[in-house]
Amino acid sequence: MKNDDQPRRKFLRQVFTILPATAIAPVIVTQEGCTPSHATDGAGAAATVPGAASAAAKYTPAFFTAAEWDFIHAAVDELIPADDTGAGALEAGVPEFIDRQMETPYAYGRLWYMHGPFHPEAVPELGYQLGLVPRDVYRHGIEACNAACVRDHGKVFAELPRATRVEVLEQLEAGKLHLDAVPPKLFFSTLLKNTREGYFADPMYGGNKGMSGWKMIGFPGARADFADWVEQPGAKYPLGPVSILGEQA
Repeated sequence: MKNDDQPRRKFLRQVFTILPATAIAPVIVTQEGCTPSHATDGAGAAATVPGAASAAAKYTPAFFTAAEWDFIHAAVDELIPADDTGAGALEAGVPEFIDRQMETPYAYGRLWYMHGPFHPEAVPELGYQLGLVPRDVYRHGIEACNAACVRDHGKVFAELPRATRVEVLEQLEAGKLHLDAVPPKLFFSTLLKNTREGYFADPMYGGNKGMSGWKMIGFPGARADFADWVEQPGAKYPLGPVSILGEQA
């Protein structure tokens, strides 16, 4: 593992510090079982991440269809890829986390006021103004994005070369790829937010396998006693993280 000044480590550390409490402790749901990713590498061959396929094979998605599941795997693999700094989103089980979240009150929009009138063009200061709940954002967004990829590149998103997948994600982020029924920026921001949450949430929610996200940024997890370290600013914490359920890394 490289020094702490590596760009990827610094980025993920910054992401963790701005995540809300709900990102670290989402609603609990239980679900067993997933199929390995069908993402492709730059040459178009199936890409494999060590450990990711074996972990994914134990989980079967409850919400996402097979085509949607391929999309999720390919997308999160581009958002947080594995490298010599640490595990990527696939190894950390982010797809499982996102699928589990689709069966929570969050995904059904039960945590928000979801009655009209809806104003798609409302300014951000007014808060969320659309009639789409997260389940709709994913279902319609993936379908529309795959259709756009077939139109522009001849293949669905998961079958595109990695460089092209990155290009598509950048277009979504910039709002330059038109999607029917879902604003592209909303689709991208939802996917990115849930990917970050899955990478750093407690493992009991399906992601952060082996507490890989926590280990990368030096987060101790649910350890109860830090009294010996309060007066040691800047000192490296020597103990590994602990999950809410007592798992230790």
